[in-house]
Amino acid sequence: MPRIFTEEFKKDAVALVESGISQKQVSADLGVSKTALQTWVRDARYQSHGMTPSSDADERKEMSQALKRIRELEMENEVLRKAAAYLSQSHIRSPK
Repeated sequence: MPRIFTEEFKKDAVALVESGISQKQVSADLGVSKTALQTWVRDARYQSHGMTPSSDADERKEMSQALKRIRELEMENEVLRKAAAYLSQSHIRSPK
């Protein structure tokens, strides 16, 4: 019979992984399968971006691609933010 875990337990497990502890270690410490933990982590990532986790493989693939694109855009945005800060600093320090 499969074990049923509370949402609070799942959130705590995901928080441990997000804090930097390996999924392997968290799954061993909490006594859950690595597959279950991976699913919880994946679903938490979807939910953090306003997506509803799905059991449909095609939808999961699309959501995974969307998350990848979101990460790329966030990285590009950070580069542009740093470049703008650098350029504004150099404009302030104009030679006399």
